[in-house]
Amino acid sequence: MANTLKAYKRIQELRERYYKTIVQKESLLKMIAEAEVSDQVYNSNAIENSTLSLEETDKILLQIELDRYITEREIFEAKNLARVVTYIETKSKESELNFEIILSLHKMLISNIRDDIAGRFRKEDEWVRVGDHIAPNSIEVSDRLQKVLTEYNSNSSESIIKRIAKFHLGFEYIHPFCDGNGRIGRVLNNYLLIRGGYVSINIKFIDRAMYYDAFKEFQKNGATKIMETIVAKALTNSYHKRLAYLENKVIMDLSDYAKEYKLSHANLINKAKRQTIEAFMERGVWKIGIDKKK
Repeated sequence: MANTLKAYKRIQELRERYYKTIVQKESLLKMIAEAEVSDQVYNSNAIENSTLSLEETDKILLQIELDRYITEREIFEAKNLARVVTYIETKSKESELNFEIILSLHKMLISNIRDDIAGRFRKEDEWVRVGDHIAPNSIEVSDRLQKVLTEYNSNSSESIIKRIAKFHLGFEYIHPFCDGNGRIGRVLNNYLLIRGGYVSINIKFIDRAMYYDAFKEFQKNGATKIMETIVAKALTNSYHKRLAYLENKVIMDLSDYAKEYKLSHANLINKAKRQTIEAFMERGVWKIGIDKKK
């Protein structure tokens, strides 16, 4: 609990700085969001075992020919998810999250992949298994999902870290769809974050083992501690990145920063992973923003 409160306090401080710096910088914010789409698509799909690299994801979204054969499914997974990620930037500011929006987003995500299941919850006798977890019976999906949504909305006094962690774990436990649950679940996290006045997060493929451990912990005893850690670090990372650009800092690779200031690169990486310095990961590379030399 203490760690979550400390992380929440830090995020609130970063959030205040963020709101002070965004005035008349709408074009820069839009540029940052657009540049992040490919990175978000790559990481979310990679968590679901996509074979696409970040560079291949870039090419698909830019409609550049690839150097190897890629299945039609993986191409649509990248294009559809990019469309959804972009769409919620605006939609989340217009409407509260509800079943209609969740189904609409899922239809966008799964179109041309599995049109027979796109935009609808699981039907009778449609079961889903993830590892050793068999999702609840389809007849329970609507009631369970409504409960998760209601709990999120009714706990507004709770920290955003805990609320998002509980929502995401609850949503994935239900697995309301036949396919696309992980990707749509991570999209919904960002829908809720943006709707609540926070920035979007990008759960990284390199954190997949910890991410899966969070679900195991939740399934075992209902605990949310690991997912809270993931959400907190992802949120901090997003604010560090945006503030580096918005505060007009010099952005350096952490390796170059270590060399220039004669610091231990390994120690800096450790601090970056724990988010105890204002470092951020961008396209798989740890970076940091520093004040310009006068």
